[in-house]
Amino acid sequence: MARVIYLAEGPRVALRYISMRDFEELAALNEESATMLARWMPGGPIVTYEAFARYMTRFDGPANEGFLICLRDSGAIVGRVNINNIIRGGHQSAMIGYSAYASTTGRGYMTEGLGLLVGHAFGDMGLHRLEANIQPDNASSLSLIKRVGFQREGYSPNFQFIDGAWRDHERWALTVEMTGHVSGLNSQVTAT
Repeated sequence: MARVIYLAEGPRVALRYISMRDFEELAALNEESATMLARWMPGGPIVTYEAFARYMTRFDGPANEGFLICLRDSGAIVGRVNINNIIRGGHQSAMIGYSAYASTTGRGYMTEGLGLLVGHAFGDMGLHRLEANIQPDNASSLSLIKRVGFQREGYSPNFQFIDGAWRDHERWALTVEMTGHVSGLNSQVTAT
């Protein structure tokens, strides 16, 4: 078995990159959680190897990064989070998308894991701003994003096509200044 390299570790969970080796475990989690996620996630659950391979191609370029939140003691996957639409230059911003799974919700794993992701994004990745778009009826996700420190910025009608219809979303954001982190870009600017 290959040694797992974590990008960040908390008391109970750790953050690592997603890989093709994760297919079987993620397919099982997606299948068990299909009903729970259908209202909130675009597209159907990824349960075939071919669909997973297509999904993984989105991480081939610099615009998207895929991560997993895993239990530190066992390495079991408890959540998934992507940093999407990464814009560099004067923006240093990106959007995040995430999902928990039916068998692991309600235990605080995603709160801890998203906190690790924010630290990684604002630290090693040098980002300045993260944005999350969430349907107004998704109370669990709204509570999660608030716990991590994101602030509501606005409302986007008909933002994304999910579960057969265009869905409204609330726009939430977090910046380096709101967390106290010093991003790589900010420290470089300060040093010159």
